[in-house]
Amino acid sequence: MEHDFNRKWLEDKFENIRSRTLNVLVQLNDQQVNWQPNHSSLSISTLIRHIEGNIQERITKGILQQDITRNREEELTQTFVSRDDLIQILKNRFQYLIDTVKSMTNEDFERVQMVRGKERSNLDILHQCATHYSEHMGQIFYIAKQCLGVQYKPTSV
Repeated sequence: MEHDFNRKWLEDKFENIRSRTLNVLVQLNDQQVNWQPNHSSLSISTLIRHIEGNIQERITKGILQQDITRNREEELTQTFVSRDDLIQILKNRFQYLIDTVKSMTNEDFERVQMVRGKERSNLDILHQCATHYSEHMGQIFYIAKQCLGVQYKPTSV
């Protein structure tokens, strides 16, 4: 099966998530990206670290089959991260993700991996990642709106 449509769609989707999230991050300062709405909610910095961990697990370990260990508990622990460091994480990790998608063959998209005890194709995993990161992007936007109020500049087209 040809996966040119999926490849292009995924590249565009991941680029859209990256660029829109970066457009929000530049509006915020270090304190705002580390602010938690309450103790049971995550900060923007934690959400971005979580996305980074998910990319490591699903792409590096799952699709590229490299031996890495993810520490999900650590990534979900509130840790102060500067806005500039978060910008670099987003730029680098999404470029890595986009480059991986661009380089995948049709066979790579169809290869299966085990995720939580179920066989799933790499294509399915990538679409799940796009959904997952979009959900977190919405949380990031909501937190930014809480911090910025009327100064918030929307990122949609």
